[in-house]
Amino acid sequence: MMEALQRALRPLSQPPAPPGWNHALMTELIGEIERRPAAVLIGLRDANEPHMIFTVRTDHLSSHAGQVAFPGGSADPTDADALTTALRESEEEIGLHPSHVTPLGYLDCFETISGFCITPVVARIANQAQFRPAPDEVAEVFEVPLTFFLEPSNLKRYQMDYRGRRREMVEFHYQGHRIWGATAAILQHLLQKMEQA
Repeated sequence: MMEALQRALRPLSQPPAPPGWNHALMTELIGEIERRPAAVLIGLRDANEPHMIFTVRTDHLSSHAGQVAFPGGSADPTDADALTTALRESEEEIGLHPSHVTPLGYLDCFETISGFCITPVVARIANQAQFRPAPDEVAEVFEVPLTFFLEPSNLKRYQMDYRGRRREMVEFHYQGHRIWGATAAILQHLLQKMEQA
């Protein structure tokens, strides 16, 4: 399983560059506005059975309140690269110390309705890592076995309207958590890459 995941990734020496793999669709929906760089950490706890790390955003945030997300956020001007952004944001949001993170590689960039171009960084998280959610940003940290996402019946498809256009969407439901939007789309892209690896 981890071997297939590793084969699905871009190597650390070859980080992806914009545009995102969904650029054509996003251009239809939001036009050619400049995409702001961001990065997320797709962390897999290094246990007997790999578990993926997710956050639940606090309800009072101005954007994506209450949604499930990967740790991550906007790039700072001082960030050297997407890996730096993902590690910094993960430490700020959930108290994940960089010494407990072993980067494995990248997924292709992904563009969002809100005008970001996200670089997903996939990494192994040490089993002993402790999470301390920042209460102003993260309400909860939870883990999902990677095998859950590998079961095709757990992928749900639906359609939604956005500015008069029909969009095909995917989501997952795990123990009361709804994983949807950009997080689910990035996950689906990873699963497709793993199948092809």
